[in-house]
Amino acid sequence: MIDLRSDTVTKPSPAMREAMAQADVGDDVYGEDPTVNRLECMAAELLGKDAGLFVPSGVMGNQLCIRLHARPGDEVIVESLSHIIRYEGGSASSLSGVQLMCVPGNRGILAVEDVKAVIRKPDLHNPSTTLLCLEQTHNCGGGTVYPLSTIHELAEIARSNGLALHLDGARLFNAVAATGIAASDYARPFDTVSFCLSKALGAPVGSLIVSDGKHMTTLRRLRKLFGGGMRQVGILAAAGIYALEHHVGRLSEDHQHAKRLAQVLSNIPGVQCEPDEVETNMVLFRVAEKLGTTDELLAHCREAGVLLNAVGNRAFRAVTHLDVSAADIDEAGRMFAQAFSLANVR
Repeated sequence: MIDLRSDTVTKPSPAMREAMAQADVGDDVYGEDPTVNRLECMAAELLGKDAGLFVPSGVMGNQLCIRLHARPGDEVIVESLSHIIRYEGGSASSLSGVQLMCVPGNRGILAVEDVKAVIRKPDLHNPSTTLLCLEQTHNCGGGTVYPLSTIHELAEIARSNGLALHLDGARLFNAVAATGIAASDYARPFDTVSFCLSKALGAPVGSLIVSDGKHMTTLRRLRKLFGGGMRQVGILAAAGIYALEHHVGRLSEDHQHAKRLAQVLSNIPGVQCEPDEVETNMVLFRVAEKLGTTDELLAHCREAGVLLNAVGNRAFRAVTHLDVSAADIDEAGRMFAQAFSLANVR
Protein backbone atom coordinates (compact mmCIF):
# COMPACT_ATOMS: atom_id res chain seq x y z
CA MET A 1 0.00 0.00 0.00
CA ILE A 2 1.39 3.41 -1.02
CA ASP A 3 0.32 5.96 1.59
CA LEU A 4 -0.08 9.50 0.22
CA ARG A 5 -2.56 10.73 2.85
CA SER A 6 -0.02 12.97 4.59
CA ASP A 7 3.64 13.35 5.44
CA THR A 8 2.61 12.62 9.05
CA VAL A 9 2.54 8.89 8.23
CA THR A 10 6.34 8.61 7.98
CA LYS A 11 8.00 6.11 10.30
CA PRO A 12 11.34 6.50 12.07
CA SER A 13 14.22 5.02 10.11
CA PRO A 14 16.50 2.43 11.77
CA ALA A 15 19.17 5.11 12.20
CA MET A 16 16.67 7.46 13.86
CA ARG A 17 15.53 4.67 16.17
CA GLU A 18 19.13 4.05 17.13
CA ALA A 19 19.61 7.73 17.95
CA MET A 20 16.50 7.58 20.13
CA ALA A 21 17.73 4.46 21.94
CA GLN A 22 21.10 6.10 22.71
CA ALA A 23 19.68 9.46 23.90
CA ASP A 24 20.78 10.95 27.21
CA VAL A 25 17.69 11.89 29.20
CA GLY A 26 16.68 13.87 32.27
CA ASP A 27 13.61 15.62 33.62
CA ASP A 28 12.66 18.25 31.06
CA VAL A 29 10.21 20.06 33.37
CA TYR A 30 13.23 20.79 35.56
CA GLY A 31 15.19 21.74 32.44
CA GLU A 32 17.51 18.77 32.99
CA ASP A 33 17.09 16.75 29.80
CA PRO A 34 20.33 17.36 27.86
CA THR A 35 18.94 16.06 24.57
CA VAL A 36 15.88 18.32 24.74
CA ASN A 37 18.10 21.26 25.63
CA ARG A 38 20.30 20.54 22.62
CA LEU A 39 17.29 20.29 20.30
CA GLU A 40 15.85 23.58 21.56
CA CYS A 41 19.17 25.38 21.08
CA MET A 42 19.53 23.89 17.60
CA ALA A 43 16.05 25.08 16.61
CA ALA A 44 16.67 28.59 17.95
CA GLU A 45 19.98 28.86 16.08
CA LEU A 46 18.49 27.60 12.81
CA LEU A 47 15.68 30.17 12.94
CA GLY A 48 17.73 33.04 14.35
CA LYS A 49 15.83 33.37 17.62
CA ASP A 50 16.95 33.47 21.24
CA ALA A 51 15.40 30.25 22.51
CA GLY A 52 13.35 27.20 21.62
CA LEU A 53 10.68 25.11 23.31
CA PHE A 54 9.89 21.46 22.56
CA VAL A 55 6.14 20.72 22.54
CA PRO A 56 4.17 17.54 21.80
CA SER A 57 2.35 18.74 18.68
CA GLY A 58 1.94 21.45 16.09
CA VAL A 59 -1.52 22.27 17.44
CA MET A 60 -0.07 22.91 20.89
CA GLY A 61 2.66 25.05 19.33
CA ASN A 62 0.14 27.27 17.58
CA GLN A 63 -2.20 27.46 20.54
CA LEU A 64 0.50 28.38 23.05
CA CYS A 65 1.49 31.26 20.78
CA ILE A 66 -2.09 32.44 20.40
CA ARG A 67 -2.48 32.37 24.18
CA LEU A 68 0.78 34.30 24.52
CA HIS A 69 -0.21 37.11 22.16
CA ALA A 70 -3.97 37.45 22.70
CA ARG A 71 -6.35 37.84 25.61
CA PRO A 72 -9.92 36.47 25.89
CA GLY A 73 -12.17 38.58 23.65
CA ASP A 74 -9.36 39.58 21.29
CA GLU A 75 -9.49 38.88 17.56
CA VAL A 76 -6.83 36.93 15.67
CA ILE A 77 -6.50 37.19 11.88
CA VAL A 78 -6.01 33.91 10.02
CA GLU A 79 -6.43 32.79 6.43
CA SER A 80 -9.84 31.14 5.99
CA LEU A 81 -8.43 27.69 5.14
CA SER A 82 -5.55 27.79 7.59
CA HIS A 83 -4.68 24.87 9.84
CA ILE A 84 -5.60 26.95 12.89
CA ILE A 85 -9.21 27.28 11.74
CA ARG A 86 -9.69 23.93 9.98
CA TYR A 87 -7.74 21.34 11.90
CA GLU A 88 -7.30 22.43 15.51
CA GLY A 89 -10.68 21.54 16.96
CA GLY A 90 -11.81 25.07 17.80
CA SER A 91 -9.02 25.29 20.34
CA ALA A 92 -8.34 29.01 19.86
CA SER A 93 -11.78 29.90 21.20
CA SER A 94 -11.94 27.02 23.67
CA LEU A 95 -8.51 27.44 25.26
CA SER A 96 -7.78 31.15 24.83
CA GLY A 97 -11.23 32.73 24.44
CA VAL A 98 -10.33 34.53 21.22
CA GLN A 99 -12.31 34.86 18.04
CA LEU A 100 -10.82 34.28 14.62
CA MET A 101 -11.17 36.68 11.71
CA CYS A 102 -11.00 34.39 8.68
CA VAL A 103 -9.75 36.13 5.54
CA PRO A 104 -9.83 34.26 2.19
CA GLY A 105 -6.48 34.04 0.45
CA ASN A 106 -5.26 33.02 -2.98
CA ARG A 107 -4.22 29.37 -2.51
CA GLY A 108 -3.70 30.28 1.14
CA ILE A 109 -1.71 33.47 0.59
CA LEU A 110 -3.25 36.61 2.08
CA ALA A 111 -3.34 39.87 0.18
CA VAL A 112 -1.99 42.89 2.05
CA GLU A 113 -5.06 45.01 1.32
CA ASP A 114 -7.42 42.29 2.56
CA VAL A 115 -5.58 42.08 5.87
CA LYS A 116 -5.45 45.83 6.21
CA ALA A 117 -9.22 46.01 5.69
CA VAL A 118 -10.11 43.71 8.60
CA ILE A 119 -7.87 45.19 11.30
CA ARG A 120 -10.34 46.75 13.70
CA LYS A 121 -10.01 50.33 14.81
CA PRO A 122 -10.05 50.95 18.56
CA ASP A 123 -13.70 51.18 19.56
CA LEU A 124 -15.76 50.27 22.62
CA HIS A 125 -17.88 47.89 20.54
CA ASN A 126 -15.08 46.12 18.68
CA PRO A 127 -12.84 43.28 19.78
CA SER A 128 -9.18 44.22 19.74
CA THR A 129 -7.22 42.86 16.79
CA THR A 130 -4.00 41.72 18.40
CA LEU A 131 -2.41 38.98 16.29
CA LEU A 132 -1.82 37.98 12.67
CA CYS A 133 -1.03 34.31 11.97
CA LEU A 134 0.47 33.08 8.69
CA GLU A 135 1.10 29.49 7.56
CA GLN A 136 4.26 28.29 5.78
CA THR A 137 3.82 26.26 3.67
CA HIS A 138 0.06 26.51 3.35
CA ASN A 139 -1.51 23.09 3.78
CA CYS A 140 -4.94 23.63 2.20
CA GLY A 141 -3.44 25.87 -0.45
CA GLY A 142 -1.63 22.80 -1.74
CA GLY A 143 1.76 23.30 -0.11
CA THR A 144 2.08 26.83 -1.41
CA VAL A 145 5.09 28.86 -0.32
CA TYR A 146 4.46 32.27 1.25
CA PRO A 147 6.65 34.72 -0.71
CA LEU A 148 9.10 36.44 1.60
CA SER A 149 8.25 39.82 0.07
CA THR A 150 4.57 39.30 0.95
CA ILE A 151 5.50 38.30 4.49
CA HIS A 152 7.44 41.54 4.91
CA GLU A 153 4.54 43.60 3.56
CA LEU A 154 2.07 41.88 5.90
CA ALA A 155 4.47 42.30 8.81
CA GLU A 156 4.72 46.03 8.13
CA ILE A 157 0.93 46.36 8.18
CA ALA A 158 0.72 44.33 11.38
CA ARG A 159 3.44 46.31 13.16
CA SER A 160 1.99 49.65 12.17
CA ASN A 161 -1.29 48.58 13.77
CA GLY A 162 0.21 47.13 16.94
CA LEU A 163 -0.33 43.46 16.05
CA ALA A 164 1.96 40.62 17.05
CA LEU A 165 2.95 38.07 14.39
CA HIS A 166 3.01 34.28 14.61
CA LEU A 167 4.14 31.87 11.91
CA ASP A 168 2.63 28.41 11.80
CA GLY A 169 5.71 27.01 10.11
CA ALA A 170 4.61 23.37 10.26
CA ARG A 171 6.33 22.76 6.92
CA LEU A 172 8.73 25.71 7.00
CA PHE A 173 11.66 23.61 5.81
CA ASN A 174 9.74 22.64 2.69
CA ALA A 175 9.66 26.34 1.86
CA VAL A 176 13.40 26.51 2.54
CA ALA A 177 14.03 23.59 0.19
CA ALA A 178 11.80 25.05 -2.52
CA THR A 179 13.30 28.55 -2.51
CA GLY A 180 16.79 28.35 -1.03
CA ILE A 181 15.81 31.10 1.43
CA ALA A 182 17.11 30.40 4.94
CA ALA A 183 14.69 29.47 7.69
CA SER A 184 16.03 32.38 9.73
CA ASP A 185 15.06 34.82 6.96
CA TYR A 186 11.52 33.50 6.94
CA ALA A 187 11.39 33.62 10.74
CA ARG A 188 12.85 37.09 11.25
CA PRO A 189 9.63 39.17 10.97
CA PHE A 190 7.73 37.03 13.50
CA ASP A 191 7.48 37.23 17.27
CA THR A 192 6.94 33.48 17.47
CA VAL A 193 7.45 30.62 15.01
CA SER A 194 6.42 27.00 15.37
CA PHE A 195 7.52 24.13 13.14
CA CYS A 196 6.82 20.40 13.07
CA LEU A 197 9.30 17.56 13.32
CA SER A 198 6.67 14.88 12.66
CA LYS A 199 5.68 15.80 9.11
CA ALA A 200 8.15 16.04 6.22
CA LEU A 201 11.13 15.80 8.59
CA GLY A 202 10.08 12.27 9.55
CA ALA A 203 10.28 12.28 13.36
CA PRO A 204 7.57 10.33 15.19
CA VAL A 205 6.30 13.22 17.31
CA GLY A 206 6.96 16.80 18.34
CA SER A 207 7.17 20.44 17.32
CA LEU A 208 9.31 23.42 18.29
CA ILE A 209 8.44 27.01 19.15
CA VAL A 210 11.17 29.62 18.82
CA SER A 211 11.05 33.19 20.11
CA ASP A 212 12.96 35.68 22.23
CA GLY A 213 13.88 35.02 25.84
CA LYS A 214 11.12 37.11 27.38
CA HIS A 215 8.39 35.34 25.45
CA MET A 216 9.96 31.95 26.08
CA THR A 217 9.61 32.29 29.85
CA THR A 218 5.88 32.80 29.43
CA LEU A 219 5.58 30.08 26.78
CA ARG A 220 7.23 27.55 29.05
CA ARG A 221 4.73 28.33 31.78
CA LEU A 222 1.86 28.13 29.27
CA ARG A 223 3.12 24.74 28.09
CA LYS A 224 2.73 23.52 31.67
CA LEU A 225 -0.72 25.10 31.88
CA PHE A 226 -1.82 23.33 28.68
CA GLY A 227 -0.54 19.96 29.93
CA GLY A 228 2.53 19.86 27.71
CA GLY A 229 5.19 19.50 30.39
CA MET A 230 7.10 16.28 29.69
CA ARG A 231 9.72 14.36 31.63
CA GLN A 232 12.42 12.07 30.16
CA VAL A 233 11.52 13.16 26.65
CA GLY A 234 15.05 13.22 25.26
CA ILE A 235 14.16 9.93 23.57
CA LEU A 236 11.80 11.92 21.33
CA ALA A 237 14.05 14.97 21.09
CA ALA A 238 16.82 12.74 19.71
CA ALA A 239 14.56 11.89 16.78
CA GLY A 240 14.08 15.61 16.17
CA ILE A 241 17.83 16.23 16.20
CA TYR A 242 18.36 13.39 13.77
CA ALA A 243 15.62 14.79 11.51
CA LEU A 244 17.16 18.27 11.45
CA GLU A 245 20.61 16.87 10.76
CA HIS A 246 19.66 14.32 8.09
CA HIS A 247 16.24 15.00 6.58
CA VAL A 248 16.19 18.70 5.71
CA GLY A 249 18.53 18.36 2.76
CA ARG A 250 16.47 15.65 1.08
CA LEU A 251 13.12 17.52 1.03
CA SER A 252 13.66 18.56 -2.59
CA GLU A 253 13.28 14.87 -3.51
CA ASP A 254 9.72 14.94 -2.16
CA HIS A 255 9.05 18.05 -4.23
CA GLN A 256 10.31 16.37 -7.38
CA HIS A 257 8.13 13.34 -6.67
CA ALA A 258 5.07 15.56 -6.18
CA LYS A 259 5.69 17.34 -9.46
CA ARG A 260 6.07 13.99 -11.22
CA LEU A 261 2.83 12.69 -9.68
CA ALA A 262 0.97 15.84 -10.75
CA GLN A 263 2.13 15.36 -14.32
CA VAL A 264 0.90 11.76 -14.31
CA LEU A 265 -2.46 12.73 -12.81
CA SER A 266 -2.96 15.53 -15.33
CA ASN A 267 -2.83 12.94 -18.12
CA ILE A 268 -5.58 10.73 -16.68
CA PRO A 269 -8.98 11.36 -18.37
CA GLY A 270 -11.44 12.95 -15.95
CA VAL A 271 -8.75 14.23 -13.57
CA GLN A 272 -8.07 17.94 -13.24
CA CYS A 273 -4.59 18.67 -11.93
CA GLU A 274 -2.23 21.60 -12.51
CA PRO A 275 1.43 20.54 -12.28
CA ASP A 276 2.55 24.18 -12.44
CA GLU A 277 0.81 24.81 -9.12
CA VAL A 278 2.84 22.16 -7.28
CA GLU A 279 5.47 24.04 -5.28
CA THR A 280 6.46 21.57 -2.58
CA ASN A 281 5.28 18.08 -1.56
CA MET A 282 1.51 18.36 -2.04
CA VAL A 283 -0.68 17.69 -5.05
CA LEU A 284 -4.30 18.88 -5.18
CA PHE A 285 -6.60 17.52 -7.86
CA ARG A 286 -10.26 17.03 -8.73
CA VAL A 287 -12.00 14.07 -10.34
CA ALA A 288 -14.98 14.38 -12.69
CA GLU A 289 -18.45 13.68 -11.34
CA LYS A 290 -19.05 10.91 -13.87
CA LEU A 291 -16.26 8.87 -12.28
CA GLY A 292 -18.02 8.53 -8.94
CA THR A 293 -18.59 10.08 -5.55
CA THR A 294 -15.78 11.08 -3.21
CA ASP A 295 -16.25 8.01 -1.03
CA GLU A 296 -16.41 5.71 -4.05
CA LEU A 297 -13.21 7.15 -5.46
CA LEU A 298 -11.37 6.81 -2.15
CA ALA A 299 -12.51 3.18 -1.96
CA HIS A 300 -11.34 2.50 -5.52
CA CYS A 301 -7.94 4.00 -4.72
CA ARG A 302 -7.61 1.83 -1.62
CA GLU A 303 -8.57 -1.25 -3.62
CA ALA A 304 -5.95 -0.33 -6.22
CA GLY A 305 -3.30 0.00 -3.49
CA VAL A 306 -2.95 3.73 -2.79
CA LEU A 307 -4.23 5.88 0.09
CA LEU A 308 -5.05 9.59 -0.07
CA ASN A 309 -7.29 12.13 1.63
CA ALA A 310 -10.31 13.99 0.33
CA VAL A 311 -10.32 17.76 0.83
CA GLY A 312 -13.73 18.47 -0.71
CA ASN A 313 -16.37 17.03 -3.01
CA ARG A 314 -14.34 14.88 -5.46
CA ALA A 315 -11.30 16.97 -4.51
CA PHE A 316 -8.22 15.19 -3.19
CA ARG A 317 -4.76 15.76 -1.80
CA ALA A 318 -1.73 13.53 -2.26
CA VAL A 319 1.39 14.20 -0.17
CA THR A 320 4.85 12.87 -0.92
CA HIS A 321 7.33 12.12 1.86
CA LEU A 322 10.50 10.26 2.74
CA ASP A 323 8.77 6.86 2.80
CA VAL A 324 7.69 7.27 -0.85
CA SER A 325 10.26 6.55 -3.55
CA ALA A 326 10.40 7.54 -7.20
CA ALA A 327 9.33 3.99 -8.08
CA ASP A 328 6.38 4.35 -5.71
CA ILE A 329 5.28 7.50 -7.55
CA ASP A 330 5.26 5.70 -10.89
CA GLU A 331 3.33 2.82 -9.34
CA ALA A 332 0.88 5.24 -7.70
CA GLY A 333 0.23 6.83 -11.09
CA ARG A 334 -0.71 3.41 -12.48
CA MET A 335 -2.96 2.80 -9.47
CA PHE A 336 -4.71 6.14 -9.88
CA ALA A 337 -5.33 5.45 -13.57
CA GLN A 338 -6.91 2.14 -12.59
CA ALA A 339 -8.98 3.64 -9.77
CA PHE A 340 -10.30 6.53 -11.88
CA SER A 341 -11.22 4.53 -14.97
CA LEU A 342 -14.86 4.51 -16.05
CA ALA A 343 -14.73 0.76 -16.44
CA ASN A 344 -13.65 0.36 -12.80
CA VAL A 345 -16.34 2.74 -11.47
CA ARG A 346 -19.08 1.03 -13.43
